[in-house]
Amino acid sequence: MTRRDTAELAHRLGEHAEAVCRHYLSNGRRSGNYWQVGDVRNAPGRSMFVRLRNSPKGPAGKWTDAATGEHGDLLDVIRDALGLIDFKDVADEARSFLAMPRSEPEPRSSCGNTNPVPTGSPEASRRLFTMSQLITGTLAEAYLRGRGITTLRGTGSLRFHPRCYYRPEDHGPTETWPAIIAAVTDLGGRQTGAHRTWLDPGGNGKAPIDTPRRAMGDLLGQAVRFGVPTSVMAAGEGIETTLSLRCALPDMAMAAALSAAHLGAILFPPTLRRLYVIRDNDPAGDGAHDTLAGRAREAGIEAIALSPALEDFNDDLRHFGLDALRAVIADQLMHRDRLRYLKTGGMIR
Repeated sequence: MTRRDTAELAHRLGEHAEAVCRHYLSNGRRSGNYWQVGDVRNAPGRSMFVRLRNSPKGPAGKWTDAATGEHGDLLDVIRDALGLIDFKDVADEARSFLAMPRSEPEPRSSCGNTNPVPTGSPEASRRLFTMSQLITGTLAEAYLRGRGITTLRGTGSLRFHPRCYYRPEDHGPTETWPAIIAAVTDLGGRQTGAHRTWLDPGGNGKAPIDTPRRAMGDLLGQAVRFGVPTSVMAAGEGIETTLSLRCALPDMAMAAALSAAHLGAILFPPTLRRLYVIRDNDPAGDGAHDTLAGRAREAGIEAIALSPALEDFNDDLRHFGLDALRAVIADQLMHRDRLRYLKTGGMIR
């Protein structure tokens, strides 16, 4: 990136300075026109100040740590809060954040209550996402890594809630469990729903409940999105299946539709020219592929199936490893996409 590109990216982040701080510096809080936190690595405290609005003293997004004398912009915040090294990863994360739904802080009354919204509504899903935190260093990150999913940059659509409500289907008492919260968005980036995966607090996979996965809000046609699509993207059913493929193709934009029925109905970005359909090896997966591929071709979009060796790509990743998954994917990608996306593991050919 040129200096001009970097400056433009920092400026765009500055236009959403408070949202950036709430997302990456979640241990801080707003104080007037500043966000206060312990340091740029999101430690609790009050020595670091991030300017939230343009002022005669400087542009929004600039920060200073009074304890250390460090200073910088919001690109530095993203780099240090996530522990990134390569600037490309920082820039990719920033672009992913800018494409995310804007979850504005909820207005608080004098007694600390918020206006009630219908359970399961899009507004309820937005509030849940707002109340959740970055997955870095949480049980959510540990769970995904335990499933073999280690490529987590650009996953700003995922958050973690330590005590997410769960209502049993037998009308038993409401429970609370840790959960991964995924934002479901439309093509414009507006959040329309959320998906919850409840986790075992002891780190033993999913929570021991009847339905550890549930979605809420308006889902038809929408998806949980990773990366910003251009002319090429991939779409699949489940979040873990899609993230597993993303470990092999980290630079390809992807979308998880959350079910076979919703995959068949997913909407296409206007820039899309080639769609990889991530299949699950079951009758529902076959039906979803056929429906989505047919719709894509009618829209003038090339549709190509990506098929796992086992039931889904997470099974492939966990049983065979990443290099073997890359080999399976390489044989199914268009040659130009192999050159563009398979840049590691010796799989370009």
